[in-house]
Amino acid sequence: MNTLLLNALLVLTAGVGLATTIIQTGSEGSSSMTIIRTAAAQTPQSHPYVGMWVTADNHVRHELLPNGRYDEARGSRESAYRGRYEVTGNHIEYWDDTGFTADGTFVDADTLHHGGMILRRRR
Repeated sequence: MNTLLLNALLVLTAGVGLATTIIQTGSEGSSSMTIIRTAAAQTPQSHPYVGMWVTADNHVRHELLPNGRYDEARGSRESAYRGRYEVTGNHIEYWDDTGFTADGTFVDADTLHHGGMILRRRR
């Protein structure tokens, strides 16, 4: 069985990621393809919003990490959603690892409006 190894750059719904594509061909001409996705390198973020953001009831908790990734907890479900984010001015864009997208606005240094919710910075 011959194996052809290709490195490809894929543009994925959740962002840009690196992937390795393995195409295997059998003796009868049949073939199969496997795509292995690896996380894209994240760019360190340069903005004042890194840290934990929570709703008043503490049900939704967004942790904005300095490497451009976020980790969102919902209720007792830690790491319910994870993905990457980018901040431009006072606007934030989220790309969840499953492909879901969202955005929000920092209305001041300690208040984030996102998806109909108000999150406050936890210090």
